[in-house]
Amino acid sequence: MKQGLIWRIPLVAIILLVSVIFVLPTFLFPPPAPGEKEKEKSGLAALLPSSRVNLGLDLMGGIHLTLEVETQKALETSLSQMGQDLMSEAASKGILMTRPILSPEGRLEFSLASAEKTDQFRTLLSDLFDQMEIVSATPSSDGRVAYILGLTSAARDRILVLTVDQALTTIRNRIDQFGVAEPDVRKEQGGNRISIQLPGMSDPQRAVEIIGKTAHLEFRIVRDDVDPKNRNVPRGVQILPQEFKDAYGNFVQTPLAVEEAVALTGEHITNAAPAFDQSGNAIVGLTFDRRGADIFSRVTGQNVNKRMAIVLDGKVYSAPRIESKIDGGRASITGNFTPATASDLAVVLRAGALPAPVLIMEQRTVGPSLGQESINKGVTAAFVGGVAIIVFMCVYYSLSGVIAGLMLFLDILMILAGLAIFGATLTLPGIAGIVLTLGMAVDANVLIFERIREELRRGLTPAAAVEAGFSRAMLAITDSNLTTILAALILYQFGTGPVRGFAVTLSIGVLVSMFTAIFVSHIIFDIWISKTGRRPSI
Repeated sequence: MKQGLIWRIPLVAIILLVSVIFVLPTFLFPPPAPGEKEKEKSGLAALLPSSRVNLGLDLMGGIHLTLEVETQKALETSLSQMGQDLMSEAASKGILMTRPILSPEGRLEFSLASAEKTDQFRTLLSDLFDQMEIVSATPSSDGRVAYILGLTSAARDRILVLTVDQALTTIRNRIDQFGVAEPDVRKEQGGNRISIQLPGMSDPQRAVEIIGKTAHLEFRIVRDDVDPKNRNVPRGVQILPQEFKDAYGNFVQTPLAVEEAVALTGEHITNAAPAFDQSGNAIVGLTFDRRGADIFSRVTGQNVNKRMAIVLDGKVYSAPRIESKIDGGRASITGNFTPATASDLAVVLRAGALPAPVLIMEQRTVGPSLGQESINKGVTAAFVGGVAIIVFMCVYYSLSGVIAGLMLFLDILMILAGLAIFGATLTLPGIAGIVLTLGMAVDANVLIFERIREELRRGLTPAAAVEAGFSRAMLAITDSNLTTILAALILYQFGTGPVRGFAVTLSIGVLVSMFTAIFVSHIIFDIWISKTGRRPSI
């Protein structure tokens, strides 16, 4: 036996054993349904890895959603908070100004009490609030200066990008906490839309509850001096619905006047947990980050004896009165919660409150029967193509063709193992990538076999011909496969969804086919020659 076989055979045996171990869970232990917990493993399942080959939406069925982030709302919220911070900083430096009001055009309007403070105010603005720019400054006869501020173009672009990116991360975290397996969540190119695929989910209403619940949390000061039933409300005031239980236990909605300026949003929440108040009612406790705690402390300190509305998705859940300044960065949401709804809300807020509301633009359900049909057709195509290739190879290359056919089975085994190890998702284009890989694997064998034939015609011995055939064909095989892998990497980098699935399976398949064609089949040829003294018929 050749010296090199001593280490090559155990190496191949180990790789094949690992491949079998990682492929078995996919066929023996199906994944739990969405929302269900993984069953406790026992027996063989406890010994095998938990990795599986995940099926994409086109194979498994599920829900497809397209969301649009209301970025304009994020711009208005950011500008409103900057206005509150500006007023606080100006007051600390002795600069008096009226409370900033957000105009319908998305700009801040306020008045500076004294024109003499203009230079000092502009210095403050440029030093600490360079994200805002002065749109207009109009002096009045009473010594005041009316200002209109807006966001700079750079600040607008940055907020727009950060809003969509934060919404993307928040939605992905939220789906993970609800136990949806292998979701595909990505930002659509060149816009403020997010595409979501939830394989295995069959209940669209449940998907909307998980994804569509924006959990956009806001804290606003209540304007008790404004009649909410009056249609002509002053500027800077907004009427929102508040729901509560009456004396008979019925839910009643009443209008409530609140300031349009948002004092604090849920983006500063670091933790949320369900709890109970002293009366035994379910509530949601909140903890803010450092900046959120500072803002909450400042707002409560400036509005003692006023009510603060806790607004979730445009609805007032509660409006407690501020008895004193609240430090420590803690608050709670009270309302008509059951323990279950309080727990769900805490999960959503803990996963991250969206920086802006989202709209469901498209909702599509892919039935599992359609996915199963795709699997059946894909497997049939792979089977028919594989059998046709094996028959041709056996007829044309005799026993060497049988070896090439065996390599095809090893290719499929190792491709599935690679998908399981990397946690990749198999889609219908991915199956197409596997079928293409089979053809490329045979192409490598054809190059090797034809090269061996050439060496035999030159009069080399069987052992020398096999050695020369493999070594001289290796350069051509490596060159062609590396260019294919390079193209697959480009597809993965710039492609989306199905294109990426195709690129992943193609890349794994090309690497595996190179290993089996150049390394494994070489071992079989060497063993055959060492045992029989002649090469396999070719």
